[in-house]
Amino acid sequence: MATIYYENDADISRINGKKIAVIGYGSQGHAHALNMKDNGQDVRIGLHEGSRSKAKAEADGLRVVSVAEAAREADTIMIVIPDPIQGNVYKEEIEPNLKPGNTIMFAHGFNVRYGFIAAPDDVDVSMVAPKAPGHRVREVFVEGSGVPALVAIHQDASGDALANALAYAKAIGSTRAGVLETTFAEETETDLFGEQTVLCGGVSELIKAAFEVLVDAGYQPEIAYFECLHELKLIVDLMYQGGLNYMRYSVSDTAEWGDYKSGQRVVTEETKASMRKILSEVQSGAFAEEWMDEYHGGGKIYYERRRNEQSQQLENVGKQLRRMMTFLDAKEV
Repeated sequence: MATIYYENDADISRINGKKIAVIGYGSQGHAHALNMKDNGQDVRIGLHEGSRSKAKAEADGLRVVSVAEAAREADTIMIVIPDPIQGNVYKEEIEPNLKPGNTIMFAHGFNVRYGFIAAPDDVDVSMVAPKAPGHRVREVFVEGSGVPALVAIHQDASGDALANALAYAKAIGSTRAGVLETTFAEETETDLFGEQTVLCGGVSELIKAAFEVLVDAGYQPEIAYFECLHELKLIVDLMYQGGLNYMRYSVSDTAEWGDYKSGQRVVTEETKASMRKILSEVQSGAFAEEWMDEYHGGGKIYYERRRNEQSQQLENVGKQLRRMMTFLDAKEV
C-alpha cells in the first residue's frame, strides 16, 4: 500500500523563515507562490527578463527578481517552468548560484528522471507534484481545502529532505487532502504514460475517430459532436466522483450493457500492445529524447500538428455549438 501523509505528518515550521524562490509564474507557479504567501512564507518569483508574467506576479503582491537573483537569495528553489527549457535555465541561472544545504524542488520529475538536470551532491532534490492544474490548486486552497499531491526524494543531502518537502506540501495546502509518497521515476513515467494513452492522446483520438465514423455514415456533425465530445464531461464527472462503478450505476441499463458489450471491441489487445510500446519508450527515455530534439530543433512537426488539429471539422463544429451554450463560459484558442 502507498504511504500517504496528512496535516499531522507535516511540520510547516521547518520552512518558516526560509527564503523560497518559485521559478516561473504559470499555472503551477502562481498557485504555489500565492498559497505559500497566504501561509506566511517568504516567497519571491524568479522570471527571465521581459517575462509577461512579471506584471501579474507584482499585481498579486509578490516580489519579482531575475532567476539568478532568486536562486542566489533562496534556501529552497521550486522550478516550475516548462520541461524543455528547465535544463538550460538550471545550468545558466540556477546551478552557478547554488549553496551547500539548498533544496531544489520540482513539480514534475521529467528533467531529473532523464538526466537533463543533475544537482551537486550537497543539495537536497525533492518533488511536490499537485495532482491538479494550478488554477485548481489555488481555488481549492482559497476554499479552505487542498488538492492531493505526490512527494518524492531524489537526493537527501541534509537527512531532512522528506520532512522539508512535506512542510512545503503543507504550505501549498496539499496535506489537507493527502500527499502520496513516490519516486521521481514512478511519477514521471506514469504521468507521461497517462497523458499519452488516456488523458490527452488516447481520449483525443477516440473522440476524433468516433466523430468521423458518424459523419462518414451520414449523421449530422452537430449530433456527432454532442454524442462523442460534449457528453464526455458528464461521464467523466461521474467517474471522478465514484469510479467506474458509480458511472455505471448512474447511466441507463442500456448504456451499461453497451459498455460491457462494446468497450473491449474498441480497446483491444492490439491497443494494449501499443500502450506497452508507449510505456517502454517512456521508460527507456526515447520519448524524452525525441521531444527535446523536436522542441530545441524548432518544433516543426509539433506546430504543424497543432495547426492541423485546430482546423479539423470537429473543432469548427464545436466552436459554433459552444457559442450557443452561454452557461459554458466557452474558450477559444
